[in-house]
Amino acid sequence: MSGFATSYLRDGALLGTPARRVAVAFGAAVLAVFPFVAPGYWVYFAGLLAVNIVATVGLDIIMGYTGLLSLGHAAFMGVGAYTVALLVQHFGLPFYVTLPLGGLAAAAAGVFFGLPALRIRGLYLVIATLAAQFMLSFVFVNWESVTKGDGGIVVAPASLFGFAFNDERRIYLLVVPVAVVMVLASINLFRSRVGRAFIAIREKDLTAEVLGVNLILYKLMAFAIGSFYAGVAGGLMAYFARLVNPEQYGLVLSVFFLAAVIVGGMGSALGAILGAAFMTVVPEIMREAMLGMTTAVGLDLSRILVPFRETLFGLLMVLFLIFEPHGLAQMWRRIARTVSTWPMRG
Repeated sequence: MSGFATSYLRDGALLGTPARRVAVAFGAAVLAVFPFVAPGYWVYFAGLLAVNIVATVGLDIIMGYTGLLSLGHAAFMGVGAYTVALLVQHFGLPFYVTLPLGGLAAAAAGVFFGLPALRIRGLYLVIATLAAQFMLSFVFVNWESVTKGDGGIVVAPASLFGFAFNDERRIYLLVVPVAVVMVLASINLFRSRVGRAFIAIREKDLTAEVLGVNLILYKLMAFAIGSFYAGVAGGLMAYFARLVNPEQYGLVLSVFFLAAVIVGGMGSALGAILGAAFMTVVPEIMREAMLGMTTAVGLDLSRILVPFRETLFGLLMVLFLIFEPHGLAQMWRRIARTVSTWPMRG
């Protein structure tokens, strides 16, 4: 019986069972060793994945846990990126100051554009957040005195006590720990009163209001927290790419994160991680496959890669909605349950 929770507090603990503790310890060891043993390109790719996980968790807070659809997530990510870039360029502030400020700037934008969520839901809210995406993208491109337009802003590398995060292995040491902290914070959020209010709103907002949930407060709070995650992800991307320009934060990126939440499984930190990993890794596998086919048959397939990838994203969303609406997280739980009970299954 040692593997089962024997109290409410133990059942709610993140590391309440020996299996969880072993899994977390193993995962931490892998993350710590990875940048020193993996090829540089894969370390770079792991850093990009960590940024995408932070952004996907933020959208999952808005959409998966609270049930508020959004197509403006990339724009909020851009607000965080530009905030970080401007603070570094004009004030030379360190990353541990700029990242929270970038998150707060994105949270303020999220609250402003989340105001329609107080009156509308569903498709109408999607259109409202889509308007936010276009409006902020317009600002990124045309407010050239601040954003430098299409040329973008070059960002100096982050540093800590003279240690500059200026290559793929060093930036990994910045991005991945921040991603781990953000994911753990999201898991704890939904073990709190605020997180349970979000879930109540998702299930039935009128019933939640009758039970005492302040819909105005918690809907705006959901947009603020989710957008904060997007802003921090944008700030990490600014340090990661060392450049911020409008093309990085267009509508395609918002659709990317929407797909990651749906494919991974809405309302689950595990789903956000798996969805971000899947949607980040699949294009890379496709790119390598295309390169291999190009070499093998002597045909240039590079021009069809991008439209084929976008078509595949859309197809994946439809297939997951039809065959596995709970996404990769549910598949993972099913496999884990099967493995854990295997000796007792006839």
